[in-house]
Amino acid sequence: MADTAGRKRRGGGRAGAAARRGPAVIEQMPWRLIENVDRPTEPLGEEGIAALHEGAMQILEEIGVAFLNEEALGIFKRAGCIVEGDVVKMDRDFVMEMVGKAPSEFTITPRNPDRQLKVGGNTLLFGNVSSPPNYWDMEIGRKVAGTREQCQNLLKLTQYFNCIHFAGGYPVEPVDIHASVRHLDVLYDKLTISDKVMHAYSLGKERVEDVMEMVRIAGGLSHEEFDARPHMYTNINSTSPLKHDQPMIDGCLRLARRGQAVVVSPFTLAGAMAPVTMAGAVTQSLAEALCAIALFQYVAPGTPCVIGTFTSNVDMKSGAPAFGTPEYMRATQMTGQMARFYDLPMRSSGVCASNVPDGQAMWETEHSLWAAVQSGTNMVYHAAGWLEGGLIASPEKFIMDCEILQQIQRYMEPETYATGPDEIALDAIREVGHEGHFFGIDHTQERYTTAFYQPFLSDWKNYEGWEAAGAVWTPERAHLIFKKIIDSFEEPPMDAAIREELAEFVARRKEEGGAPTDF
Repeated sequence: MADTAGRKRRGGGRAGAAARRGPAVIEQMPWRLIENVDRPTEPLGEEGIAALHEGAMQILEEIGVAFLNEEALGIFKRAGCIVEGDVVKMDRDFVMEMVGKAPSEFTITPRNPDRQLKVGGNTLLFGNVSSPPNYWDMEIGRKVAGTREQCQNLLKLTQYFNCIHFAGGYPVEPVDIHASVRHLDVLYDKLTISDKVMHAYSLGKERVEDVMEMVRIAGGLSHEEFDARPHMYTNINSTSPLKHDQPMIDGCLRLARRGQAVVVSPFTLAGAMAPVTMAGAVTQSLAEALCAIALFQYVAPGTPCVIGTFTSNVDMKSGAPAFGTPEYMRATQMTGQMARFYDLPMRSSGVCASNVPDGQAMWETEHSLWAAVQSGTNMVYHAAGWLEGGLIASPEKFIMDCEILQQIQRYMEPETYATGPDEIALDAIREVGHEGHFFGIDHTQERYTTAFYQPFLSDWKNYEGWEAAGAVWTPERAHLIFKKIIDSFEEPPMDAAIREELAEFVARRKEEGGAPTDF
């Protein structure tokens, strides 16, 4: 592929572009990176932190972690680790030295530089639902296998909502596209429908290399410019208990060598894939994440890495995963403490076990999201649209979740806790005195339009007013908003030459067969 250093660069639409296109479907909050101003919830004392760290180090030193990747095993041997078959044991000094090379903060710059993300510190970022194989909406009324059109519609929601900061994996798996070329079609859709930060699945070298090249083309970047700083990321899961597989480690090594970001998220379900105690599950999760991060730092020191948590529990009566539980919340808070101990950015999730966008879906998701806030999470995966433990994506749930995300954003804004003279409002209190009300005074009139969060989905009418307006339930209102957004959606700008080059790359790779499949 010819270098593109001298080509005209057009990163895409600006965050406020929708305002120039006529009336908005909803009045939403502006694009911004959220700064978490709250002190984190820290259930562990110093002894607890030390105990979890010691447990993770003993796992790595004495039990080891299996790496089903020959290249990784060779790297660990060269690093002086003990390799017994596919099990690697590593000294804690090695692990801590390598983890110490990872940056505590970094940025990811997509094709639209106005959408650049800071990862780390107090910044709180939300991403869309990723990877469900199935789809549900109120029009269909049942669970169905995902399609490209449904995937595109969820990507449009991802782009539309300012409270969604990054585009995770496929928001629903489009099974109507053959697996060998699915990544080409979906990444083309993602890069043209959205100008936000992109994700690559680490599922074979062809997919990873193709996605990196497509992100490079879409950004109008030379190869040197692409490699110079992060423009995308991948997320991998360990195969708990205590195992990393071939393709995910391979993909991370490829991205690390080109300066791109890596998120390592062990999937430790207490009672099934990890000890039934939350401390044991978190300890195992830490060990699984730290050994992979150590590998990537040994290969490419300074690789942007995020430590992820996906520690929850199972229903001990059925074995089904449970999310948004008290145990999930505590595990997330505990992992947040350990992420700060290791000075690494953290990823958690906005998840639930409910099968439809009902009350259970919302209270479990709210618990998950507030656990992210309380833990000091930096990247929240699946923050909008997730159902059935990750097996269903729903546009109604996506929009309902965005109402929560906006409320969290509002909660973090400085004006909600400012304490200047205007906020203390003694003059207003004197004016009203012991009788009357505050509705009509200047202090209120000057602020009434912006004083409080204004929902786009919640209905604050009383019962009679709600009934007179049609008695429309929340998921139904969300469905109507979904249809209006899709009907009026406009893609962010992309230079015609870049779009053509992207389409040509996709066509060529399809002719070459795309990526091999397992069948």
